[in-house]
Parts: sequence; structure tokens; C-alpha cells
Amino acid sequence: MDIRDIIVAPIITEKSMQDAAKGRFTFKVVRDADKNLIKRAVEEKFKVNVLQTLVSVIKGKRKRVGIRRMEIKEPAWKKATVKLAKDQKIGLFDAGGKT
Repeated sequence: MDIRDIIVAPIITEKSMQDAAKGRFTFKVVRDADKNLIKRAVEEKFKVNVLQTLVSVIKGKRKRVGIRRMEIKEPAWKKATVKLAKDQKIGLFDAGGKT
């Protein structure tokens, strides 16, 4: 597995933006990535120092779609929250407004 393929997308929600102000950043990552791989990927991609990595698997939800309202199941995915060293930021999570 290539280190550049570990991070799938940033998670931008109200809670994650509040955490970003405290130095914790949340990402969607591939299912088979472990904490060490996630730490190395974030450090390499964003040039920051990661102090802590928290990982959780989010259960897939069921949805009803189509004209017959058939039920489908979304796949489970993995969420990683990384805590950075003091005074370090990741530009993706910059709100750009007054805080």
C-alpha cells in the first residue's frame, strides 16, 4: 500500500472544525490502515508532527432508495483523528473567517 493512498478525504463538520481549533484534525482513511501508517501519511503529506492518532470504524448505514424503496447498506469506513504538536495547522481545515 502506498503512503499517499492512506488518506481518502478530510471530514469537514461542525464538530471537526471545533476540534481543528484545538489542534485535532479528522480524516476518512482506508480500512486496512493502522495507526502508524496514518501517522506517517499525515506527517509526510502535510509536513507536521503528529503526537497522537485515534482510530474508529464507522458502521455502514442502511438507506432506502429507488421507486420501490429497496434497502441498501452503505459500507463501513474508518475515521482517524490526529493531534498535532502545538501551533501546527493543516490548511484544509482553515475556516478563513474570524474565530
